[in-house]
Amino acid sequence: AMGGKIPFATTYGVFIAGRGWDQIRTTICYANLNVKIAGMHGGISVGPDGATHQALEEIALMRVLPNMHMIVPCDAIEGRKATLGASQVSGPVYLRFTREATPVFTQETDEWQLGKANLLRAGSDVTIIGCGPVLYEALLAADELAKEGVSCRVLNMHTIKPIDADAILAAAAETGAIVTVEEHQINAGLGSAVAEVLVKHNPVPVEMIGIMDTFGESGSPEELAIKYGLKQKDVKAAVRKVLGRK
Repeated sequence: AMGGKIPFATTYGVFIAGRGWDQIRTTICYANLNVKIAGMHGGISVGPDGATHQALEEIALMRVLPNMHMIVPCDAIEGRKATLGASQVSGPVYLRFTREATPVFTQETDEWQLGKANLLRAGSDVTIIGCGPVLYEALLAADELAKEGVSCRVLNMHTIKPIDADAILAAAAETGAIVTVEEHQINAGLGSAVAEVLVKHNPVPVEMIGIMDTFGESGSPEELAIKYGLKQKDVKAAVRKVLGRK
């Protein structure tokens, strides 16, 4: 990076963000070097590899670092856009990728900009803010809730840092309630980042879906998503709960 190149480093997210944290902090972020880090196998999608290989904390580890940018693409199309976008921003960037083949629900024609959330679905009763492949479950939940007369806005918050505070505050003002969805620890993840914005400006009711302060375990990605409450039924339940608090 100091020689003018743009290095991309990649391996399991749990290792590069965890074991490499001190070097990322002191060597890369402190010097604001133009280094890109791609953490693979993010979340519980590693499945049978179990808790030792399931990265559930790297959003927290990376977003706390000064100068770091944090991106969580939701599908293969957005993954390509995010990688290109990372190469075009000056400074450290962490990209969080999953392992499994996941549904593709964005379009090549969708605009992508670092720090700007994408509206996946318009709605007026509640806003679901998510990142990563688990957003697909949020969209399924929004479709089901629409049949019940509940209008859900769905935001793809692909950039965790810098987070799109304008989109969050608009959602709070226009829908009055927010649900966050992430395949990551609730503590210090996307939900916390959203709440930090709201508590300063417009503290509307919030419900958070994610890993509840526990480690992962071995199992298929589907089994683990069910166990840890990351399916559409869990999103629907959170929406109903937050609507009851409006």
